[in-house]
Amino acid sequence: MTISPPDPRSGPQVGRTVPLVAGLLLAAGGGRRLGGRPKALLPHRGRPLVEHAARALRAGGCAPVHVVLGAGAREVRARAVLPGCVLLDNPRWEEGMGSSLRAGLASLADSGAGAAVVSLVDQPGIGPAAVARLLAAYEDGARLAAAAYGGRRGHPVLLGSGHWTAVAAGATGDRGARAHLREHADELVLVECGDIADPADVDTPDDLSLLE
Repeated sequence: MTISPPDPRSGPQVGRTVPLVAGLLLAAGGGRRLGGRPKALLPHRGRPLVEHAARALRAGGCAPVHVVLGAGAREVRARAVLPGCVLLDNPRWEEGMGSSLRAGLASLADSGAGAAVVSLVDQPGIGPAAVARLLAAYEDGARLAAAAYGGRRGHPVLLGSGHWTAVAAGATGDRGARAHLREHADELVLVECGDIADPADVDTPDDLSLLE
């Protein structure tokens, strides 16, 4: 199922607040193909990239927002300004993104959240508007949703709390929720965001041009 972009005449989507939907930012990557530069600390608009990614979740309506740190965690804590965020360290971050997803979902277990919007730190083209659209899908009854770009599934991803245990069980190495989303394709709602966001990620030196 795919949800088309809302009619702009319906009013602004950014900043609408949906209770009990947490934000989960995976920001532990070490930037191996970037010469070992922690992705959270890459400069974007004069500030560490992690600030931009966390702000997108908060401004899109998520609360609380948990940020999983790994590479350069001590420096991130010292340099980044992340008000309203819960910071947690993943000592096993080198095992891949799966370990960070597991750590993040575990940290939300007692938060009271009914769902979590999972976002990646290295996608500077994704802002509050895409997050707000996922939250709107949650309001409409979706418990498993993903932003889509030209009909192709991408990030962020919304995971209802009933899916967290199964997602965590399958999150190993660099595998996150992908296998679970495939297995539950009949429940997955694709929310088209290609008109308001860019899913390109920063993986290589050439990709640094995505930063400002």
